[in-house]
Amino acid sequence: MHSPDFSLSSDQLEQFERDGFIGPFDLYDEVEMEKNLTALRPKLLNAKKSIYHGEGSASAISNYDRHLDIEFLAEHITRPEIVDRVVSILGEDTLCWRSEFFPKYPGDEGTDWHQAEDFSSLTDSQQPQIQWPQGSPKRGTVTVWTAFTESSVETGCLQFIPGTHTSMNYDEKKGLSYNPTTVNQLQKDGVRRGFFGYDYRQLQKDDDWAPDESKAVSQIMRPGQFVIFWSTLMHASHPNTTADKTRLGCAARYLPTKARVYPGLTELNEFGSVLNLKRFGSVLVSGSDQYGHNRFVDRTVDGFRFPVRTLGRTA
Repeated sequence: MHSPDFSLSSDQLEQFERDGFIGPFDLYDEVEMEKNLTALRPKLLNAKKSIYHGEGSASAISNYDRHLDIEFLAEHITRPEIVDRVVSILGEDTLCWRSEFFPKYPGDEGTDWHQAEDFSSLTDSQQPQIQWPQGSPKRGTVTVWTAFTESSVETGCLQFIPGTHTSMNYDEKKGLSYNPTTVNQLQKDGVRRGFFGYDYRQLQKDDDWAPDESKAVSQIMRPGQFVIFWSTLMHASHPNTTADKTRLGCAARYLPTKARVYPGLTELNEFGSVLNLKRFGSVLVSGSDQYGHNRFVDRTVDGFRFPVRTLGRTA
């Protein structure tokens, strides 16, 4: 009996390449998602098994790469509904580089408009966190953002400006200054928008430039749905204007194995935290690694609880 194939159709791939995003797609039904989240919440709050435990601030520890210590998230990033579609874009040999949780509590600011090509802007050294082969026309990562709770305009859903993924309006090498006192304090055209203590306007190539928000699309999703987008796409999120609803999203980031992950880096310095990468490893979600320049987690050596079948869809 053959497993279902969730690959993107030729029309969907054309849409993705044109717009820079596609979705939403169904992954969990709402009852299933609520059940999963109920079981997941206490594990997210307990960072003792995180690969970054004991380093930096609790917020940075609890939100990064929890697929490396929580079994449900290990399963989540390798779901065929996600991987088949990502492989349609990146090719058979694909890895998951990073996962992040993005909670938006009642009253929280929106995330400012931004693009991410190599994720060097948050790192003090401005060294790239990811690197495609020289001469490659591709940049950034394919991000899969899953709504674990309701993602509406009121709770702070994502926004995209279609077609903006092919031209960078920011220079990540300029770097960002971390200032935690600005959290929930930045005002931009009457809207509270920042990024957890960072101001993306510091990266603008042109200080007088502003995104054309008239073309923005609000990505409304029910719990259990996901959207796929290039990290180089202009994206943001609305503020959470509700009094009692938290929006929780999980972003998983994917690359072809030919790309380099954390080249030359042994630690990250982000959000006021220094995170040692000694226990980090990418997860091979499809195909094989023919390059040898990235470290992958190995369940027999590292003790991470990835299902055997996820160490290569073709195995």
